Amino acid sequence: MGRGKVTLKRIENNINRQVTFSKRRSGLLKKAHEISVLCDVEVALIIFSAKGKLCEFATDASMDRILDKYERYSYAERQHIATDHESHGSLTLEHAKLTSRMELLQKRQRHLIGEDLDSSSLKELQRLEQQIDTALKHIRLRKNHLMFESISVLQKKEKQLENRNKGLSKKIMEVENELTQQPIVEEQNPDDTLMLRLDNDIRTSCQKGDDDNGVVEEIPRQARPLIVLPPWMLQYMNN
Repeated sequence: MGRGKVTLKRIENNINRQVTFSKRRSGLLKKAHEISVLCDVEVALIIFSAKGKLCEFATDASMDRILDKYERYSYAERQHIATDHESHGSLTLEHAKLTSRMELLQKRQRHLIGEDLDSSSLKELQRLEQQIDTALKHIRLRKNHLMFESISVLQKKEKQLENRNKGLSKKIMEVENELTQQPIVEEQNPDDTLMLRLDNDIRTSCQKGDDDNGVVEEIPRQARPLIVLPPWMLQYMNN
């Protein structure tokens, strides 16, 4: 038959309790030594008997070093756990604050566009009206500032264009003055050349002809009539 389950409870008999303590203590120390060797770990074991007698085991006889390490680790762990609790609590509180603020801002936004005003009191409506008036003043100031800046930029451009036009006008006047000072060469009209040639021919004919007294009377140049002959007569005279 298999061994039944043993219920763990305090041994009432003092002798049996002392014997069990001695046996279990030896086995526990042996197991601590074995696990330290087999697994290459640091082990510290402290046992106080019922009479207050100390029994301890530590790997490489470094109980103080192991205890110091344990103290540092346990302190850091406690600090980490406390920080986690505090951060979690602060995050929860911050989330609640942000949620409340967001709801308040959404409500104000609806009020500014004229919605959800049924539950507002007269004082709240007056305060809302003042806020809207103040916002409109700031908007108008900003708009006027931008308009003045645009006008200033346009005026500067206008002044630059005027200066440029003045410079161009000055250059045009200088070019016109240079053209006026240059001598103008008149081209001789072919008709004037033809009339001059015809005048010379008539003059030559008059000089060759003799009158009754043998004196040739020359027609003054200014008194000579302007004779315009047809082209066919000119051709005949040239031949």
